[in-house]
Amino acid sequence: MQQLPLSGRTIAVPETREIEVFASMLEKRGATVLRCPLVSIRDAPNPEVVLAWTRAFAAGSCDDLILLTGEGVTRLLSCIETHEPQLREPFLAALAQVRKITRGPKPARALRELGLKPDLAATVPTTPGVIDTLRSQPLAGRTVGVQLYGTEPNVPLVEFLQGGGAQVLTVAPYVYASAADDAAVLALLDQLQQGQVDAIAFTSSPQVQRLFALAPAPTVVAALSKTLVAAVGPVVAETLAAHGVSARLIPEASFFLKPLTSMLEQAFRLA
Repeated sequence: MQQLPLSGRTIAVPETREIEVFASMLEKRGATVLRCPLVSIRDAPNPEVVLAWTRAFAAGSCDDLILLTGEGVTRLLSCIETHEPQLREPFLAALAQVRKITRGPKPARALRELGLKPDLAATVPTTPGVIDTLRSQPLAGRTVGVQLYGTEPNVPLVEFLQGGGAQVLTVAPYVYASAADDAAVLALLDQLQQGQVDAIAFTSSPQVQRLFALAPAPTVVAALSKTLVAAVGPVVAETLAAHGVSARLIPEASFFLKPLTSMLEQAFRLA
């Protein structure tokens, strides 16, 4: 019987929302999966703030809308449907009219599920990529909505837009919170330090930030140096790099779980 490509490999998965999907992909290839969800995604604690933004947007307040995450699109609609369902139709009508700028494939996919598509897509799915894409676009006198990544204010993007003469209206439709308890995260770090984990696959920047918030940076860096570090895309890789950790595996174009799984499979086939 042919051995599965990830047989004998232990892979840590800090994903939350799609943890079982990701774990199943790895387990079907023979891996032992350590499930340790580092963060959870929750609705914004004050829905009225989000609703006020969506009401203004539906009334035509924005000329452009920058969507940084697919989760943001989902949470905006969820907030409307939960608290003010009559707002859905005018919100979608306004969404169809504005110029839509996406940072990566996930917000583009969320738009397609609504029968829409981006008008501009960042050449590189990062904040600098969005900025580079907009450098040649007129911004003066325009009002730009920005759906934030969690509650990260994205100062570089906002300052770029304002410097180009745009008014900026931000919205944060979701927040990140701790998922695994501290003891479980510390246990994961210990397993990494002991060389018991063959790879860890990060799928969002807050996962990285949680690790470094819980333990001293030298401890985390040392633990991650004992394993193969994978990142679902360049944003996560940049967050790791900012903390002194190099992601050795990053999908080249499609920043989803399946390509990440395929890269892990390929890496261990060649090992």
